[in-house]
Amino acid sequence: MKLQFQKHLSILTLISLLLALVSVPEALSKTVKKSSQTKPAQATPSKKKAEPAKETPAQATAQGGLQCDAQSAVLMDGLTGEILYEQNPDLKIPPASFIKVLTLYLIFDAIRAGQLKMDDMVTVSEKAWKTQGSKMFIKVGERVKVEDLVKGVAIASGNDACIALAEHLAGSEEVFSSKMNEKAKALGMKNTQFKNSHGMPADDQYTTAMDMALLAKRYVEDHPETLAIHSTTEFEYNGIKQGNRNTLLQKNIGVDGLKTGHIEESGYHLVATAKREGQRMIAVVMGCDKMKKRAPETQKLLEYGFKNFSTVQAVKKGDSFGPLKVKRGKLDQVSLMASEDGRVTVPKGKENLASAIPQLPAFVSAPIQKGQVLAKVLVQKEGKTIKEINLFAQSDVQKSLIPPWPYLVGGILGLVLLCLIGLWFFRRPPRRKL
Repeated sequence: MKLQFQKHLSILTLISLLLALVSVPEALSKTVKKSSQTKPAQATPSKKKAEPAKETPAQATAQGGLQCDAQSAVLMDGLTGEILYEQNPDLKIPPASFIKVLTLYLIFDAIRAGQLKMDDMVTVSEKAWKTQGSKMFIKVGERVKVEDLVKGVAIASGNDACIALAEHLAGSEEVFSSKMNEKAKALGMKNTQFKNSHGMPADDQYTTAMDMALLAKRYVEDHPETLAIHSTTEFEYNGIKQGNRNTLLQKNIGVDGLKTGHIEESGYHLVATAKREGQRMIAVVMGCDKMKKRAPETQKLLEYGFKNFSTVQAVKKGDSFGPLKVKRGKLDQVSLMASEDGRVTVPKGKENLASAIPQLPAFVSAPIQKGQVLAKVLVQKEGKTIKEINLFAQSDVQKSLIPPWPYLVGGILGLVLLCLIGLWFFRRPPRRKL
């Protein structure tokens, strides 16, 4: 009986040891999981200072003495979208030829999508030929290249060219106008409605300086190649030479677009964009009472932007971060890359207000695919996050076939102890019978 009891006791001891060994890796695994919670990288943002009451751009500029002689005006940092000056920004005004920016936007969207080519030939309709206002002077029944029509819109502001393009792409100007309004809505232009493709007076047709600044920013971002056309100062077709009405192009101040506009009921407009030393500004002036005012007023806004603000690139697309520790992978680390640019607008001399704070986890587990988003970096201004940029893996990391070390060590220890107990059990001297 004693011998059987000892055998049973030995077996229970063996089972208890095995259970204890199995629980060791599990406990270690839980510890590792707890440590995997996301934590900021070593860099820590500076402590936030007490923020003063914020003043609107209009208030700030009023104190600085900046005034614009127009019904409505907006100055925007063309790279960050931050508004640096505004004056009646949401006042609804008939757009005149400002409409043509969106007309060209749709045309270049179609070219990029393969629906249209620059060397396609367009047949001029009677409606296009008869249209009033500024013209490219195309003739009814004439076959004209898309490229020439685009130049006729961007440089000569031809209403006839707008209709020819609209009809060629959508079948009719009415259908094209519907597509324009769909695009405007998708871009976030909340106070805009267009009724035609060229901007001649129409009932209930309007836009705002704020919407036009937004449109100009997105247009330049999506189709930067168009600036080579918008910055051309002259265009000749059928022996008729016409100059670009944007006179700021001739002043050598960095202006490379964008569009003028005028009808009697709304006055003179100009949306201009300029680039200098890594900065881009967009200025919109609407409703000047004289043509000679719109260019100087727009230039005044551009100069104000360039001289008083800096655009800081806190993060550059492709910047490397990490490396990040990898668990259970054939590689023990992976480098991260920023998915896009992160820029901040700050007053001149206060560039240190901008910062980039990586948010990296303690580790990630394999497998990892190249391009997989693993972390993010916070673009901040005065300690306040204004943008989050994804960080993705620069390479693949395959899962390792070797088990994680807690399980591996636990398994080895378990086998060793099992062997020792077995040796002890089978090699112990037999008890003598009394």
